[in-house]
Amino acid sequence: MPVRPLFAGPADLHTHSRVSDGTESPSRVVRQAAAAGLGVVALTDHDSTAGWHEASVTAADVGITLLPGMEFSARLGFQSVHLLAYLFDPDNGALNSETARIRESRLRRAESIVRRIAADYTLSWDDVVAQTTPGATVGRPHIADALVARGHVPTRSEAFAGILHPRTGYYMPHYAPDPLKAVRLVRAAGGVPVIAHPATRGLDAMIDEKHLGELVDAGLFGLEVDHRENSEEGKVRLRELADMFGLVLTGSSDYHGEGKPNRLGENTTPDAVVQAIIDEASGSAPVYPRG
Repeated sequence: MPVRPLFAGPADLHTHSRVSDGTESPSRVVRQAAAAGLGVVALTDHDSTAGWHEASVTAADVGITLLPGMEFSARLGFQSVHLLAYLFDPDNGALNSETARIRESRLRRAESIVRRIAADYTLSWDDVVAQTTPGATVGRPHIADALVARGHVPTRSEAFAGILHPRTGYYMPHYAPDPLKAVRLVRAAGGVPVIAHPATRGLDAMIDEKHLGELVDAGLFGLEVDHRENSEEGKVRLRELADMFGLVLTGSSDYHGEGKPNRLGENTTPDAVVQAIIDEASGSAPVYPRG
């Protein structure tokens, strides 16, 4: 007799809370996911697991399955590559050391960007701190929120399209490991790595076949294809690459509360893929509904 799954979808495997650059608490994200009719949600704050406990308690209370995760920053040359890492060991020393280094670099980068912007606009570091919560991974979204609060732009999105766009000269990169190192760290921690929104800048900016093959050999498990920022031609190519390398395909909202227009459940991941991720992981377990 087939074993009945411990969860039921729909599943949204990419969300953010105030621990990184979302606008809601981990608990609120989980409650919003349940209210949106989701059966599974993954909390994937940038380079941090600080929201896992709060989200886990709420998931058990509201009867939704939680996949604890993280969006792990990586960089290939000048190209940003983010990994959605699921169900890894949150106490793994090597992974924690790397994410702490990334968070520290994000903080120093943010301070430098604010100093540059302050030469032309009324903006202080205190303005940015006021947009964060204790322990949050401080980044450009908080600078954007500070610019909104100061009245320089009407929305976070317009801050990124204008003042915070790289063409303005205020932008600076932060440290991130190369994707190969990132995949190996996630796998060594018992986690399951999936590349987040790999086609947001079209075909020309996608990771190439050679590098993708190296990541697959290191343990890459999937590609996030159904995401509102992936280009249509990019989605076609991602499906071809998934077939070529035997990768799973996921779909997610990349929810940030009011920080982005993305809505919970606008893209979802099939139950069979969620189960494959769970089966592949050895670092931590999902939080299933009681009963």
